[in-house]
Amino acid sequence: MLRTTLALAVLFTAAAQLAAQDFPEPAKPTKEHEWLKQFVGDWDVDNEASFGEERFSCAGKQISRMLGDYWVVNDGEMTPMGMTMKSLQAIGFDPAKKKFVGTFISSGDGTFWVYEGTLDKTGKKLTLEADGPNMLTGKTTRFRDAYEIKSPDHIAMTGEMLGDDGKWITFMTGNFKRKN
Repeated sequence: MLRTTLALAVLFTAAAQLAAQDFPEPAKPTKEHEWLKQFVGDWDVDNEASFGEERFSCAGKQISRMLGDYWVVNDGEMTPMGMTMKSLQAIGFDPAKKKFVGTFISSGDGTFWVYEGTLDKTGKKLTLEADGPNMLTGKTTRFRDAYEIKSPDHIAMTGEMLGDDGKWITFMTGNFKRKN
């Protein structure tokens, strides 16, 4: 019993000393973190995609929310070719890299996408790049997703991949319209 009491006393003393220390404050959100708040809301999504000769349209929805002041989390659901596909994307800004960073996963495959990107000079278009599997060849290639703020209620999206010839190929375009 005495050992337990002594152990608890030492533990509480250590905890009190830690609590009394001055820890550095976390970095304040930047203007880039503020920019991400434009995604917040419930969206109807319409996409057009093409993979080789095959073209299709699909509709869906996305619910976007902030995780604290630093991350936007986009929870999506689409129905391409009659199949339901769910996705989860997180986008933030890394002040040390001076780049936007993010991840994307979907129920459509096992790829864990890791993005880095920047805003254009107008401050309206975020372009994120990642390496991933080419849907036509299976080889790893470079991908580029761009989100352009057209208005507070409209975001246009473009998905591109780098072809073997070094040229960007647009394989998807879409529009996010805020639900009323």
